[in-house]
Amino acid sequence: MNATCSHSTRSVTRRDLLKSTGYLAGAGLLAGWLPARVVGAVQASTTGQTAESQADRVAQMRAQMAAVPLQTMKLRDKLTMLYGPGGNMVAFNGPEGKILVDSSFLSVAAKLKQALDDLGPAPLKVLINTHWHIDHTDGNAPLHEAGATIVAHENTRKRLSTPQEIPAMGMHFPAAPAGAWPQQTFVDKLKLYFNGEELSLSYVPSAHTDTDVLIRYEKGNVLHMGDLWFNGMYPFIDTSSGGNINGMILAAGAGMNLADGDTKIVPGHGPQGDKVALVKYRDMLTVVHDRLKTLKDSGKSAEQAVAAKPTADLDAIWGNGFMKGDDFVKIVYSSL
Repeated sequence: MNATCSHSTRSVTRRDLLKSTGYLAGAGLLAGWLPARVVGAVQASTTGQTAESQADRVAQMRAQMAAVPLQTMKLRDKLTMLYGPGGNMVAFNGPEGKILVDSSFLSVAAKLKQALDDLGPAPLKVLINTHWHIDHTDGNAPLHEAGATIVAHENTRKRLSTPQEIPAMGMHFPAAPAGAWPQQTFVDKLKLYFNGEELSLSYVPSAHTDTDVLIRYEKGNVLHMGDLWFNGMYPFIDTSSGGNINGMILAAGAGMNLADGDTKIVPGHGPQGDKVALVKYRDMLTVVHDRLKTLKDSGKSAEQAVAAKPTADLDAIWGNGFMKGDDFVKIVYSSL
């Protein structure tokens, strides 16, 4: 497969990006699956929930995301970040066609098509999924119907083609329609050569989920990390999909190894960042891991670990997203 995007935008501040991705405005990321204090309380509050009520929540998510503006920010000459509803996307535009990373929500499909058309007349040829979650893959089917080949790790196809549960969010997802499943999968690494660019796809096992991939544009010096990086905030770790804190730390390290001082790094959520910001994130994850491991190894229960407030000195910086300190403690504890 020999498989680029640019767009003029106003100057975008970090606060603008946080607002647009929903962390200050309350719309984005997992809107609709947002926790009734994420882990323990959600499971109690969703007991007895029907398939119909869960379907209603997905419909509500899609309606909310349809109302969120889709914005663009130029990264390099041929590379553009698209952000706002769902996870951050990157479009790569050139004469051979376009490659898009992630597809947001189904309800954003028309806006997304228009944004891609605004980047140039070349058709969308390839859609890459960073992982299986709905805010990154819900728009797969219409993009495939329009001619895009969907590429992802083999576990993404497995999860999209079968029903999935995320108990921490109180959510059940039926299998996605067949048109949303990746048509090309890989196990460890994959190279795509397109529009004179070399895209390196690398699988990172058991991190945010068991489906995560890193995408590096070698010539453009851009790295898309998907939900392996939540820039400036505590991440959600989907332990029900094989994620754990150790994998997240390793994933951050893998991203650091693929970056230099000039690399533009796109997180799954939050503003575009750089290696310095990623190092701070990795260090935060390591500190939380070490503190929680010490508490768990000493026999402390999850409730006792939360009561010990091991993230108290970190919350002012990292607890301003949808995941608060106590919630993150519960998830990290459960993944150790």
